[in-house]
Parts: sequence; C-alpha cells; structure tokens
Amino acid sequence: MRAALSLALRGTGRVSPNPLVGCVIVGPGGLVGWAYHGEVGGPHAEAAALERAGERARGATLYVNLEPCRHHGRTPPCAPRIIGAGIARVVAGMADPDPRTAGGGFAMMREAGVEVTQGVLEERCRYINRGFLSRVERNRPWVILKMAATLDGNMAMPSGESRWITNSFSRVRAHLLRDANDAVMVGIGTVSADDPLLTVRDTDGRDPIPVVLDPSLRMPPSARLARDGTIIFYSREAPAEILKALRAKGCILYKIEADRTGRPSLESVLEKLAQLGVNSLLVEGGPGVLGSFLAGRLFDGLALFLAPRFSGKGHGIGDGFVLDRLADAIGVRVESIRDLDGDLWLEGVNPCSQDWLSARRG
Repeated sequence: MRAALSLALRGTGRVSPNPLVGCVIVGPGGLVGWAYHGEVGGPHAEAAALERAGERARGATLYVNLEPCRHHGRTPPCAPRIIGAGIARVVAGMADPDPRTAGGGFAMMREAGVEVTQGVLEERCRYINRGFLSRVERNRPWVILKMAATLDGNMAMPSGESRWITNSFSRVRAHLLRDANDAVMVGIGTVSADDPLLTVRDTDGRDPIPVVLDPSLRMPPSARLARDGTIIFYSREAPAEILKALRAKGCILYKIEADRTGRPSLESVLEKLAQLGVNSLLVEGGPGVLGSFLAGRLFDGLALFLAPRFSGKGHGIGDGFVLDRLADAIGVRVESIRDLDGDLWLEGVNPCSQDWLSARRG
C-alpha cells in the first residue's frame, strides 16, 4: 500500500477534479504491474497497472489507495475490469466518497468472488487525497494559507514594499506549492500593488488557475492577471464597460453574494470553486484576504515562510482581523519546521481540519 501511495503522489497537481490514485499488482512471483493516474482523461491507475500485468494479473493481489470505480466517466469503470482480469484479491486504502461509487465498487467485486480488504493505511490515504475529499465531502477545496513575513510578523513595509522578504530558496518552495495546488488566490490589493502573474517560475511545473477577490471589480484590463482563465469574484454592481473589457481578455467573472462587509462571501466563493472542480486552493493574498480566511476559520493548511530579520512597523499578518481575547486566538498544529538557507518554513494544519480528515469513514 505504501508503494501505491508513493505512485499516487506522482499525479499531484495534474489530475483534479479526480483523486490521486496509485496501484500495485503482486503475483506469486512478485511485482507484475504498477501505475498511477497521471492526467485527467487518461487511464486510471488500476487499468494501466492491469495493462502492464497482462495475463500475470490472474490470481494476483491488487493494492490501490482508493476504491476502484464502478461508474462510466471519461474512461470505463475499473471494478469490472479487475473482475475480468481474474484478480483474486483487492486491498484498498479507503472507500470512494463519490456517490457514483461509494462502496459499490467493493460490493461489485465481492459479488464476483473477489476477496476485498479495505481500510489499510486509511488515514494516510485520506491525507494524500485531502483536496478531493474536501470537495466531495465538504463542498469546498482544501485551503492553504501561504504567508511570507519577517520575524516581527510583517508582510510588507509601510510603503507596501514586499519584494523580497524571503530568500530565493523560500521562493522556489513557494512556486512548488503553486504547482501542487489547483488554484491560487489573491485580492485586488495585491493586484494593484504587485501586478502579479501567479505563474510557476524558478522550477518546472504547471500554472495554477488564478483567482482574484475584487468586490467592486476594480481590476484594470491592463493587469497581467487580466488573461484567459483568470477567475474573478465580485460582489457589487460593476460598470458594463469593465465587465465587457475583462471578459474580452478571457477572464471568467462571478458575482457572489456579499458578506456583512460588502466583500464576496468566502463560503460562497469556496462553494463555487468546488463546483468548478477545484480540489485545492493556495491563498497568497495580503493581510486583508488572509485575515478574512483566518477570522472565518476557513483554512485547512498553513505555509509560513519567515525571514530572519526585523523590519519594524509595517503591514503585518494580523492586520486583517481583530480578536478581543487571547482565548479566541486561532490555533494551528505545527507539522514541520525546516531551514531554507536561513529562512524558516513552517507547515501547519487547522486542528478542526485535521480532526475531520482523521475521522474513519469506513
């Protein structure tokens, strides 16, 4: 199963809205087939592994981190193919929460005489597919807040200057985070201050879907993010000429219900992104956007890059939200702290998200 999980991770950032799946087939003489799901519309891991195994699959044991599907999508279902290949036993990490399968794949194989064992390394299997599971079970993407700050918590100087707070090693790691997530979000303040591209640079990878929160639709058509595929959420009436100009650039615009501040409701934004097939979202905005996610407890993961210096008064991480009592402080479970040539890279998780993810679903 650990080998299947390692294979599954090779599809990271490449298969959404599908889950990450790896498959290993072991016969009497050892390994006979292996594969992972590598692209949307491409072969499923089980089908590719069976193709590699050929006749050696008959009587073998198939290990897969997620229940084989039984429904027709872009590709044929895997459960019938496993039965037809003569697999004797299937060991699966977890059931597929997709209602189109949801235990039906296991039932189909058992009815055909295939021995099925499920729940092997289930917590780890849920973790690697946290984005897919979040979209299917909670109707929103897995949200990671990415922050870069000085030791005194500043993300920018009073002038707004923020390039570069962290070193080149941190920036490469940040671009790898973009590559691993389906979409990356900023607010209109970041667009106005930095005119970002939100692409993957300094490393090989694919560009995530750019997402902008822009309550009054102030983004100029000349901005570098005014391009094909950029999703913009707004909540107030906008001039027809701006709507037309941004659509002409290829932007996708959604008017979303406002929260009590007049900004797009983050709950509604996340729900819409889930409907669009976004499994994971990296939030890279300034203190305002990040503070809104923190205040609403609408985050799951944290990626904090700290530069070993003090910058005095500036725009800090905590500027975007206010709490009256220390008892209301927002906790994070620290998963790792690493040295990036002097910078510190801290990864954490929202305890509520961790508890949800760790719950055994059966």
